[in-house]
Amino acid sequence: MAQPKLPEGVFSFLDTDLYKLTMQCAILNYFPSVDVEYKFTNRTPQMRLDQEACEWLKGQIAKLGNVTLEQQELQYLRKHCPYLTSDYLDYLQKFRLRPAEQVHLEFKPVDGAYGDLHITVTGLWVETILYEIPLLALTSEAYFKFVDKDWDYEGQEEQAYEKGMRLFSAGCVVSEFGSRRRRDFHTQDLVIKGLVSASNEKDLPGKLSGTSNVYFAMKYSIPPIGTVAHEWYMGIAALTDDYEHANENGLRYWLDCFGKGVLGIALTDTFGTADFFRAFRKQVPAKTSASRDESTEYINESKPTGGQPSYAEVYAGIRQDSGDPKEYIKGADSFYNSIGVSKKSIVFSDALNVEKCLEYREMAEAYGFKPSFGVGTFFTNDFRHKSDPQAKSKPLNIVIKLSKAGGRPAIKLSDNIGKNTGDERTVQDVKRRLGYTEKEWREGDESRRW
Repeated sequence: MAQPKLPEGVFSFLDTDLYKLTMQCAILNYFPSVDVEYKFTNRTPQMRLDQEACEWLKGQIAKLGNVTLEQQELQYLRKHCPYLTSDYLDYLQKFRLRPAEQVHLEFKPVDGAYGDLHITVTGLWVETILYEIPLLALTSEAYFKFVDKDWDYEGQEEQAYEKGMRLFSAGCVVSEFGSRRRRDFHTQDLVIKGLVSASNEKDLPGKLSGTSNVYFAMKYSIPPIGTVAHEWYMGIAALTDDYEHANENGLRYWLDCFGKGVLGIALTDTFGTADFFRAFRKQVPAKTSASRDESTEYINESKPTGGQPSYAEVYAGIRQDSGDPKEYIKGADSFYNSIGVSKKSIVFSDALNVEKCLEYREMAEAYGFKPSFGVGTFFTNDFRHKSDPQAKSKPLNIVIKLSKAGGRPAIKLSDNIGKNTGDERTVQDVKRRLGYTEKEWREGDESRRW
């Protein structure tokens, strides 16, 4: 009996991380006419695609232009993501990607059939923001479809179930964050099915809190999880060239768009967590509305008034995505103590596995925090070679980052030197302006994270 053909590629706008939709909603509201550029980086440069993989990838990218929002997907967003505005959902219904004019892909041969991949995305921010997750997922799928083919799906669901049982039995609250570096769509499907099965076991102190992938959240009736990504702060900083207030401006716009108590996990490390905490302790301005394209005028005129709560009080918690998590917990503890605010949530999301989750949970709880974990590549790209089960089939470490906004370079500093990105001259200038202290974590080698 013939096996059913497995789906390949990306065929839904919801097959992305939730924070892409929330950011697109906010960008439509405030920055609908801003042009941007994104660039692809392979942090594992020795792992190259071949010509066949590149041609398949080009074909799949072209197909993104055919994707539309289905009626059942619209109904799902209306019901389960009520923070997405009606204007935005109307926009998404009519929205189409235009990869032929927005995505520029070049394959440069290096070693025989293998070569380096160069991808640049250009266009309006509100349009091009939806490319990152599909392009990364498709690039990973191309590599494992044509280059490293020594693997199969056997045991993936069971492996995910076992990982889930270890995590949930230990009391960990976990979300699946694996869309961008998944081996392929079918792998992510198997993994989430296994995690859901584990979470449904009785009397476990931990649980599966959801998935960042909106399509799979819909399919498995679990919550879609996510708030905001680095590009939000990177874009606002580049547009204004006001890095001294970039975190504060990003926090303020977010609250203005979605309101207090909604999508309330703040990402701290775009320009270093030390700089973020300087903004996070400030009072929220009394003015909480701004209209489309007010841009820098609104940012610069909003000043806090007496009696307002701080951002740290309003936001439900913070997300750790680079640097040493143990030092992060200590720093967060000192910060919250210094402003007299009760400990909140910490979401850990950087290259996690079971052992790291258990370790960080114990320490975070000892300091009074409520930890949770966004686990990505360890779930959706954890394979062994079929010919030698003792050898790991290593995942790609690939990223697509905002490189320009409004014609200016967009950069990221992070809490670990290996995750810094962007124009080097701008990076050095911003480091000087912010008094940024370079940090290097010994476990943060981006070429060997998993």
